[in-house]
Amino acid sequence: MQAAECTWTHFEMLRPFCFKSPSTTPLFFNFSKHFQKGYSDSSFFRSNWRISNYPSFMATISSVSTHKDPVSTHDATPNITHQPVQVAKRLEKFKTTIFTQMSMLAIKHGAINLGQGFPNFDGPDFVKEAAIQAIKDGKNQYARGYGVPDFNNAIAARFKKDTGLVIDPEKEVTVTSGCTEAIAATMLGLIDPGDEVILFAPFYDSYEATLSMAGAKVKCITLRPPDFAVPIDELKSTISKNTRAILINTPHNPTGKMFTREELNTIASLCIENDVLVFTDEVYDKLAFEMDHISMASLPGMYERTVTMNSLGKTFSLTGWKIGWAIAPPHLTWGVRQAHSFLTFATSTPMQYAATVALQAPDSYFAELKTDYMAKKAILVQGLKDVGFKVFPSSGTYFVVVDHTRFGLDNDIAFCEYLIKEVGVVAIPTSVFYLNPEDGKNLVRFTFCKDEETLRSAVERMKEKLKKK
Repeated sequence: MQAAECTWTHFEMLRPFCFKSPSTTPLFFNFSKHFQKGYSDSSFFRSNWRISNYPSFMATISSVSTHKDPVSTHDATPNITHQPVQVAKRLEKFKTTIFTQMSMLAIKHGAINLGQGFPNFDGPDFVKEAAIQAIKDGKNQYARGYGVPDFNNAIAARFKKDTGLVIDPEKEVTVTSGCTEAIAATMLGLIDPGDEVILFAPFYDSYEATLSMAGAKVKCITLRPPDFAVPIDELKSTISKNTRAILINTPHNPTGKMFTREELNTIASLCIENDVLVFTDEVYDKLAFEMDHISMASLPGMYERTVTMNSLGKTFSLTGWKIGWAIAPPHLTWGVRQAHSFLTFATSTPMQYAATVALQAPDSYFAELKTDYMAKKAILVQGLKDVGFKVFPSSGTYFVVVDHTRFGLDNDIAFCEYLIKEVGVVAIPTSVFYLNPEDGKNLVRFTFCKDEETLRSAVERMKEKLKKK
């Protein structure tokens, strides 16, 4: 909503070499003096951003073997065998996600976090109370693998209200552990090694990672500022007989772009003509500000070839619940469910009952949500303009992308480093969302899913400390 992170096993292996943040999470950015040699904060920060450096870096800081060699009676210290951290080749280029890294740095430097897209306010009481009641009612054991019936029905009803499509909640809805798992289950369940999948860059980082796990060949179409429009001619020339699917995220993270009806109709025509599937990530569908959200599955001839993925977290400010779902015709649902069965099997039972209540919320809830976020967006956008950024339009999501080059830093990573350390505000460098990082080096992403006081405080810090060079 994020990519192949280091597991806690890896963290435990590195524990002896890491300081800890106040939250006790090990930080890769703070090493003992022995390991700091040769790594200044600045140089290490820059090298660690680029994923290609990860394997060699991890090999330098080797894990400690638990196998002890025989020791002398005169020496109580066992011999320690050092071994490099191992990772499958398909995941060598991936490491801890940019979102985790930036959140840890925010803690380290006491910075206001306008980077990672989670609200700093809580979800609605009526949904939380429903979760508490479900727990008290004993709904605490494994749920049915593809979702509890009430929740599947609620998803189908909401989809009908939003798109006009009538779907079978038993055969066409699969409940997952967040949209991230829906993405993984879709890729792993429907993509074979060697299949081509087209992404639009910049893209959410889990897309490439899960496609790598599936053995897919990724092709990329770059959306460019100021409007991030789809280059239709380039898309037409990219589709081939080996193209299995196109992945679309609308409203789009990180740019805030919403795919227009004209763009979607053209993509739909190309998919039908070339027998291509479409996977659509629509987690921000209720945060559409400048135009109405259009679901690809609702276009003529597209439901039969579309997997629609969504989640509860963004709309109800409950990102930690990790409740998501995938909607697809039965012949595609089969593949999604096969993968889901061996990823998580089932999703949190009481939270599914609470999510049922959430999706049945009155229209007034969604109207108020949009009004609230539009006010937050106005504060941040105007503030960023006042600071001196070139701000690009955001039609949906709770993100805004800006051009940072007026402030004289070489690239987005250098700028974000400066912004955290010297200004005390966190943004996300967008180069990590491109196959070619150069395409994103001038752009950074801010989020406005924070309370208004936090947004104003961040703007004031930037007005005070961020100077054009």
